[in-house]
Amino acid sequence: MKQTIIAIIALLASAFACQARMAVKTSLGKPDLEAIRKASTDENSKYYYPRLLKEFMANDTTMTDEDFQYFYYGTFFQEDYDPYRPQANPDELARLTPLFNKKQWSRAERKQILDFAMSSLADNPVNLRQLTNRIFVYEQNGKYDLAKIWQYKLNHLLLVIASSGNGTEPETAWTVVYPQDEYDFLNLSGITAREAKFQEPFYDYIIVNPRTPTSPTGYYFNISELLHQYYIKHPSER
Repeated sequence: MKQTIIAIIALLASAFACQARMAVKTSLGKPDLEAIRKASTDENSKYYYPRLLKEFMANDTTMTDEDFQYFYYGTFFQEDYDPYRPQANPDELARLTPLFNKKQWSRAERKQILDFAMSSLADNPVNLRQLTNRIFVYEQNGKYDLAKIWQYKLNHLLLVIASSGNGTEPETAWTVVYPQDEYDFLNLSGITAREAKFQEPFYDYIIVNPRTPTSPTGYYFNISELLHQYYIKHPSER
């Protein structure tokens, strides 16, 4: 479990360094959401969302950087997408929450956590937190090949977000598809998120504990498309 945490933090920490961040941007960059909308809903496109979902759920590492970008942001344009929908199985989550702070789980606890992670991912395949729990259980069960496969998938989702900006200004805000991704992305990057503030017209500003005396005290996330899709489905709440 420690090796996975270190690997994820190291990978994302590098994305905050200028040169590494530019390398990621060369590959992906800010998402073209209109192009992703068209492709993810076109049955003839190689980026058709159901096709990418099937590839993502497979136990392999065949998806490309672009596949991950179209898959993650294609989530916006699915009929069942709702950024503020309730957590699946909230009672079970409340029951399991004390276990998440333990360094080692028993076999029975690992089964409970994996079952919950799998059911959560069936509801939301890009749930960063439950992807992390899935990896942890695989590692503690000695299923290192599966852990590496799903770490690969998690790392690439995080890099998709990292490539969407640098988070230091509204103009270069990161783009996420769920509000909880803001906290999970930062925390998995080794940055402790403290609280969120909404800033007009469509930004979440997350206050953090600075990593160094010269590090930013907060980061911006662009939730324009998130809000747009929410109001399409909930017009009365405008």
